[in-house]
Amino acid sequence: ELELSAVRHQPEGLERLLARTKFTKKELQSLYRGFKSECPSGLVDEETFKLIYSQFFPQGDASTYAHFLFDAFDADHNGALCFQDFVIGLSVLLRGTVHQKLKWAFNLYDINKDGYITKEEMLEIMKSIYDMMGRCTHPALQDSAPAEHVELFFQKMDRNGDGVVTFEEFLETCQKDEDIMSSMQIFENVI
Repeated sequence: ELELSAVRHQPEGLERLLARTKFTKKELQSLYRGFKSECPSGLVDEETFKLIYSQFFPQGDASTYAHFLFDAFDADHNGALCFQDFVIGLSVLLRGTVHQKLKWAFNLYDINKDGYITKEEMLEIMKSIYDMMGRCTHPALQDSAPAEHVELFFQKMDRNGDGVVTFEEFLETCQKDEDIMSSMQIFENVI
């Protein structure tokens, strides 16, 4: 197995990243400096990603959710995040159109990437979110909370009642939901 830290990964040229993202040259340079300080090799494997991400959620176990996030950022599915993977995903999340953000979120929930979100996939994601938030929430969450959340999600999203949610159903429902739409705008001017 190739040792990631021994490999020096060269990022795409700045001009290409400027064309592929919605970041300015200064923002890209700042993001790159931060990325390189955390990941000197230029690549992040899943275990390192989990360690970094878990620091944001010390009260819970973020490892499963971090796994799903890692998969969503790892566009070429090679088991490592390079700066391009990271910055392109971040650009979508922070500055993408509503359609791009919803496509990214759908991809996160569609664990096996077959174009559908099943109840099983959504339950895995919900359990990982509840695990990440920890047991110290007030009021305390019931063990049935993730399953109840999934049922509500499917009542809202599965418009034709076939037991799966397509991207079209996901997109249409989200675009009609004011809370979801306002949450899409929260991070637009961050960095």
